[in-house]
Amino acid sequence: MLIVSPRMSAVTQEKQYTPSLLSFFVYNPSFGPREGEEEKKILFYHPSEVEKNEKIRNVGLCEAIVQFTRTFCPTKPAKSLHTQKNRQFFFEAEDSYWIVMIVKNPMVEKPNKDGKPPTIEYQEEEVLDTVYGAVLRQCYSMYKLFNGTFGRAMEAGGVELLIPKLEKFFYRYLQTLHLQSCDLLDVFGGISFFPLDKMTYLKIQSFVNRVEENLRLVKYTAFLYNDQLIWSGLEQDDMRILYKYLTTSLFPRHSEPELAGRDSALRPEVSGNLLHYGRFLTGPANLKDPEAKFRFPRIFVHTEDGSEELHLIVYKAMSAAVCFMISASVELTREFCERLDVLVGPQLTLLASDICEQFTLNRRISGPDKEPQFKFIYFNHMNLAEKSTIHMRKTASVSLTSVHPDLMKILGDINCDFARVDEDEEVIVKAMTDYWVVGKKSDQRELYVILNQKNANLIEVNEEVKRLCATQFNNIFFLD
Repeated sequence: MLIVSPRMSAVTQEKQYTPSLLSFFVYNPSFGPREGEEEKKILFYHPSEVEKNEKIRNVGLCEAIVQFTRTFCPTKPAKSLHTQKNRQFFFEAEDSYWIVMIVKNPMVEKPNKDGKPPTIEYQEEEVLDTVYGAVLRQCYSMYKLFNGTFGRAMEAGGVELLIPKLEKFFYRYLQTLHLQSCDLLDVFGGISFFPLDKMTYLKIQSFVNRVEENLRLVKYTAFLYNDQLIWSGLEQDDMRILYKYLTTSLFPRHSEPELAGRDSALRPEVSGNLLHYGRFLTGPANLKDPEAKFRFPRIFVHTEDGSEELHLIVYKAMSAAVCFMISASVELTREFCERLDVLVGPQLTLLASDICEQFTLNRRISGPDKEPQFKFIYFNHMNLAEKSTIHMRKTASVSLTSVHPDLMKILGDINCDFARVDEDEEVIVKAMTDYWVVGKKSDQRELYVILNQKNANLIEVNEEVKRLCATQFNNIFFLD
């Protein structure tokens, strides 16, 4: 299927306004069923300074929209409402608990002659339901990771406990939402895996086994290098949201210039013990200070019976980081932390050095990096593996991409087409510039390619993508 895109026209002397968060609220219609009790339905509302009657009115409108759409399909209520100025997203996180996010549409302010006020044009088609619907679900998943379900809080302490939990979490979390940076990667919510040779991977597996054997309290372990996952003992969905927290929040918050030469193969020894660079990212900031208070964040993961509360210990040496998860019923002492530091620090420093050595060697063998003719995003639905050469940096606060936002929008549009059908599919789009955009969906895998080839035709573009699939993806995307 070939589509010619009219996008990416030249814009001069115009002010562009990106999507922004207007409001975000959580409500349960069963908490205020009678007239005059409407305020009881509202469990959280941002911005908090909005006048009470307006909060009640906005929540009531959303409740009415959801109820109205149920008459057409009781099992699938409304997910979004499109208006000229705003886009509203609805998500029933748990039975009768609704989360609503209202986004102000992007707009263009065009100047007028003769001193007339500028003309405002709302670009409602620029906001993709799939992208912002995924962002809304992420908000709940992140809340649930650190607090458990809404129902759990209600059982433990009722509305008096749930409301402060919602306020404490979402007040901070919503400040990290930068809607103008959201794109296809938010839809996938995937995990970037670090490529390793078998021998080094076995060393990491052996390290994990030794630590779990020596520290019997450890229930689950995850191992990352350069913000990419190598090993995880968690279920996929738990690891997916923990990975997002680590790579977009915890790691960037603790990033600091590494000491020169840390990631080298030097292994100095002091008093018979390996000098190591291990440190806690969560927990005690300084083990040598006996007076320093510390606590570990707690997370909730899925179990067969429901959920399990765990301490999250994140320990880092050079570019390697390990997450140790221990039952929250256990009290973690300073002595335990000192023991973990002595056991893990030297081994992790050695491993980080080995991985760096192997990675550098592989890059040298593969030759110098050349600027490719193409950029791509790949996602595997089966193992959540994600790879992007389009994103130079992706955190909660910034998404630096190496392509024009209009091209990212085309990728999102193709993804929407793929979501509507179960069959394998291929789409080729010719943008109005020198760019071609190709989307392939095959056997639970999706590949999106952007090519910059000025005079290429459809056949040449198809051949170029075939070559990419053959070299990068072992021919898994050839469609009959």
